[in-house]
Order: sequence, then structure tokens, then C-alpha cells
Amino acid sequence: MTSPLLGEFLGTMILILLGDGVVAAVLLKRSKAEGSGWMVITTGWAVAVMAGVFTAIACGSSDAHLNPAVTLGFAVRDGHFGKFAPYLAAQMLGAMAGAALVWLHYHPHWKETSDAATKLGCFCTAPAIRNPVTNLMSEVIATFVLVFVAGAIFSKNVATAGPAAGLGPYLVGSLVWGIGLSLGGPTGYAINPARDLGPRVAHAILPIAGKGGSDWGYAPIPVVGPLTGGLLAGALLRALGV
Repeated sequence: MTSPLLGEFLGTMILILLGDGVVAAVLLKRSKAEGSGWMVITTGWAVAVMAGVFTAIACGSSDAHLNPAVTLGFAVRDGHFGKFAPYLAAQMLGAMAGAALVWLHYHPHWKETSDAATKLGCFCTAPAIRNPVTNLMSEVIATFVLVFVAGAIFSKNVATAGPAAGLGPYLVGSLVWGIGLSLGGPTGYAINPARDLGPRVAHAILPIAGKGGSDWGYAPIPVVGPLTGGLLAGALLRALGV
């Protein structure tokens, strides 16, 4: 019953359920975690990545990308692009499903929260200072770090000193935690087109109490930036033979 596409779908669903879930816990009114801050959000996202990767592997995806930018980066590194389109579809659908579960889980809290931007922030990213050029640059840099360091973690060049079996998801989760703490401040570190666009689509569709617009003017940046960063990281990995 398992398959790579099922693994990517379910892994991404768990990623978004826990990742957007921790944002909702911190931002929504009358949540017991309300106001607990950036450290809680970045830690929650790190655990979300770890849980999503384990889920994807168990359900049939040994790649456990959960992220079109990662899929693209590794496709560039390896010179094989056959997985990109099917993984992209599975990741997008998984992200939308995870976002819908977040909406359902926090159902009474949407009505209690008056600010529409806060509600949108539980689904997708927005910049701290809106500047398309620097926002795009931030997403490119952060995603480059994600894909390049992930490639380094699992590189054949460190095979003798690489991660023990089963340790990889913890290392990738720690990497995402570090990216959030160090590079997440300007844009909220989407670093994943499916993570941002899938929940943004869900926000537009779902009957969320008192919601506003889905900020489609900003939406291309957390898609184009991560894909560019992933592509550049994959190209460097290929050039270095990593």
C-alpha cells in the first residue's frame, strides 16, 4: 500500500499540520500557547520537519523531500528530473490537507481572533519589511542553505562519517531549526513552495471566520525564491561532486 507519492503526500501533510499548527498555537486568541514567541515557532517547525520526514519514509518515500525546492535541487545535482512533477503534486496536495486540518483543529479560535493578517499568518508567510527584492533574496539564501547542507549531510563524501541509520530526520530537523533562528526573521522562512502556496490556497478556499485576503501579491516570492535557492544549491552540489 505504500508508495513514494503517498509518502510525499502524508509526510507533507504532517509537516504542515504540526508546522502551521504551532504558528496557530502562538498567534490565535485564547490558545493556551498564545504569545509564546519565535523560539516556540522555530522549535515546532523543526519537530514538524522531523516528523514529516519519518512519516514519508515509513509510507514509501525514501527521498522524503516534502519540498519542491529540495526535489528540484537534488534533481539538478543528479541530472534526473522525472520525480519533480509527481512529487510537486503530492507535496502541494499534502500541504493543503495539512492546512485544512489546522483550520479544523483550531476551529473556535478563528472567531476569537479579530485580526485577519494574524489568521493568514497561521497558513503562509509574510515579510517583516515588505521589499520584493530583499524578500526574494532572503528566501533564495535560506533555501540554498537548506538544500546545500542537506546534500552535505547525506553526501557520499561523508559516507564513513555520515549519519547513522535513522538519524537523518533529526539532523534535517535541526538544520531547519537553525535556519529559522538565524535566517527566518525577514520573511518567516518559507523555504518551501508547497509549504507556503498549499496553505495559502487552503486559506482562500476554507470558510475561516473573519478571514481577509490571501495576499496573492506576495505569493510568488515564497515560490520563486525557494525554487531558485534549491536550483543554485543543486548546481553547486553537482559541480563539487557532493
